[in-house]
Amino acid sequence: MSLSDCKNGSNTPRLQNHLHSLHIAENYAKRPVRTFLDFRDTNVAENLDIKHVPMLFFKNLQRISKIKVVSFLLGLTLTFFIMASYVLMWDKKGPLFTPSPYQLRPAAIPTSTTATRASSKKNPVNVKVLVKLIKQEYTPRKVPDEKDVIATDSHLFSVIPHRFLPGIKSPCWYEEFSSKPGNDLYRKNLFTLRSKSFKTVCDRLRANFHKHLYHKDGKDFRLRCLPYFYIIGQPKCGTTDLFHRMLLHPEVKFNIMKEPHWWTRKRFGYIRFKDGFQESFRVEDYLDLFDLAAHSIQEGITGNSSGHHRALQLITGEASASTMWDNQAWSYLHADKETEPPFLAQDFIHAVQPDAKIIIMLRDPVERLYSDYLYFKTANKSAEDFHQKVIESVQLFQSCVSEWSLRSCAYNTSLFNDMPVRLNLGMYIIFLLDWLSVFSKEQILVLRLEDYAANLKETIQKVFDFLSVGPLSQQVEAALTKQPMSNTRREEDRSLGPMLPATRNILRNFHQPFNRKLASLLDNKAFLWNNS
Repeated sequence: MSLSDCKNGSNTPRLQNHLHSLHIAENYAKRPVRTFLDFRDTNVAENLDIKHVPMLFFKNLQRISKIKVVSFLLGLTLTFFIMASYVLMWDKKGPLFTPSPYQLRPAAIPTSTTATRASSKKNPVNVKVLVKLIKQEYTPRKVPDEKDVIATDSHLFSVIPHRFLPGIKSPCWYEEFSSKPGNDLYRKNLFTLRSKSFKTVCDRLRANFHKHLYHKDGKDFRLRCLPYFYIIGQPKCGTTDLFHRMLLHPEVKFNIMKEPHWWTRKRFGYIRFKDGFQESFRVEDYLDLFDLAAHSIQEGITGNSSGHHRALQLITGEASASTMWDNQAWSYLHADKETEPPFLAQDFIHAVQPDAKIIIMLRDPVERLYSDYLYFKTANKSAEDFHQKVIESVQLFQSCVSEWSLRSCAYNTSLFNDMPVRLNLGMYIIFLLDWLSVFSKEQILVLRLEDYAANLKETIQKVFDFLSVGPLSQQVEAALTKQPMSNTRREEDRSLGPMLPATRNILRNFHQPFNRKLASLLDNKAFLWNNS
């Protein structure tokens, strides 16, 4: 349609229809984005008699000539493309007609300090709705069949046997060893390339390796061991300090690397997901981490150790704080499939080691999140910046829950990447219930950092009792309790002070329904964190 047509008023009906369509498209593009926080009723336009629209349309259509019908259809097609262009401008991540479960549009977030303070006065969390979601929407996960778990990684299950050696506390077995004496056993281990401390341990292991082989029927065998226990989380909950104190017990032989992150990341070829796929760490690389314990146990088996009976009782473990919650690798490997990971890390651990002991250290999720925020070295950290990031993350999560299940949002990798703070890590109950779907309550010890800090001796003894290790000597006990805390807050971060009261209130309300279910499950009101 030319400009002169507009001036002369020619083709007026067609022009009006066209302008009306443009007006609709423009209004559609400008309409506000509704989130889970917006509970206003959505009504149709006033005085709109919908049931008469089709009748009027067909009655008028009979009066139009074939040429006008063609023109009308062309105009309608043009209108469709105009509307589509507006929609695409509105959502630059992709067409609205094929929404991805991972593409979430955040609600408008205030940017100025004044706006942030004003927003904080209005609680963006609808606690009643979240409580309802947790009580009614949350359903137990469907645990995959073990044969399906095994089928995903046949090599893993060909290396680790179904049964372990009797008479030894740790899950160990003999593996035939055929390497020549001059070969470097640890040269190809990818952990040695990324850990100087483990490389040093490997140098020591390599020097005496052949002394620890078991000889039978003209063949050589090496002892292989898995961890007896796993400290699986959560981040910023004291797992590092617990790890270092447990090393002091004579019956606990840790690998030198606290957090190999093998079950959740490195076996899939990821170290940091933002760096993309790099190289898969073999299960043999992971087992090498426990050779130090295996050598000590082998000495007990052969009787070469003065305390050979105690050597048979040695245990080892690892403390990757990602094991409890991080299953992001599945979304990168199977981006076109389910919104929830089909397999979790615990499915594999249970399949190879059904009697494993699991230790979980938790803390008030409100304080955990602030500590997590301060831990990462980002620019312009402040209590105000943290407040802003909390609001955005809460709104993003609630927008997700309005469309997807609670578990889907807790495990949603794209949502996790979009949220400026790791809000979902404090939803302990979701992850704990998923671990309880494969392990029994008796196999899982859940601790609070607050109890650990207030009464270290009693809490650490609870851990040792759970692992059934022997009593400590007075000297070891004194050294264990006097050792300074590990991985505490940096001095420059302490100067930032506590979080804003408004931020604390938002997070307290957000986590309250999750904490209630956790306290109920554990039958311990301390996990409500009401007095924090």
